[in-house]
Amino acid sequence: TLEVKAIQAPTGYDLQMPAGHIVQVVHTSGGSNATTTSTDWVDTGLSLAITPKSTSNKIKVEATCAVKVDGTGTTVRGGIRVLRGSTVIWNSDNNRELLQVRGSPEEINGVITPIILDSPSTTSATTYKVQMAMSTGANMRVYQGASGTTMTLSEVQG
Repeated sequence: TLEVKAIQAPTGYDLQMPAGHIVQVVHTSGGSNATTTSTDWVDTGLSLAITPKSTSNKIKVEATCAVKVDGTGTTVRGGIRVLRGSTVIWNSDNNRELLQVRGSPEEINGVITPIILDSPSTTSATTYKVQMAMSTGANMRVYQGASGTTMTLSEVQG
């Protein structure tokens, strides 16, 4: 058994990490596939929380989403967005058309990888999540599990 006790800095010294260094990292992958037929934003199930150590630190949010939108004989369009709590911090052009093909398509597949440097200004647990919505088509799916849908949150020293 190894016991580590906190070490206090001598008076006048600051032992914080320099600005830009990674303080902590949390990661998730897997889960169930999420499917929608809605033009309203719905949760994909990809969600992760982090508790920042300082209000001046930033959170680097990296999401990788394997996505498919399909339909028959019509234009198919769909998009994703990333939220901190209920606040949208990244949106695919503020619409549901990040993935799009016109004409008579059967489906469109893609990997969407938003990377955001967020400033939550809190030391409370903060949850980030991915939502999806269609603009046109029959259904939209975010593949998870072995398909490589992941989220990584890295706290960056401010």
